[in-house]
Amino acid sequence: MPRAEIASKQALFTLQQLHAEWAGKLLANREAGVQIRVAMMQVEAVMKMLAPDFSVAGIAAKRRKKSNPWFKRGTLFRNAIDTLRRAERPMTARELAEAMIADKAVPASRKQFIDLQAAVLAALRKKNGSMVVGEGAPTKWRILTEE
Repeated sequence: MPRAEIASKQALFTLQQLHAEWAGKLLANREAGVQIRVAMMQVEAVMKMLAPDFSVAGIAAKRRKKSNPWFKRGTLFRNAIDTLRRAERPMTARELAEAMIADKAVPASRKQFIDLQAAVLAALRKKNGSMVVGEGAPTKWRILTEE
């Protein structure tokens, strides 16, 4: 009986991704562990049917990073630019993070503040020269104006 190698490879890759995702969920959620383990064993069984010599031990668990609690994906840089516009003066990443948290009126832990400051700095550095310009030490950021 002929086998469709391409379809088997694609199915095996997809099942491998699914297994990794479930392994990550298993680590994050111990209470649903039994159901997830059963689902993972079922995926492993199908993978063994498609490729009997495939080793599932080499599949790493996917871990999802918790996103920023205040800013959805893609909105952090826009919020930083808005804060710079309202300030009308160059600001450091620390000052920007402080102003952004103050705008949200939600208390932040030290780690959350440090993480936000790092995210703001990374976003500003990525756009340095195209939308914003950083000058001095510590770097003070300003919006790039067309001259």
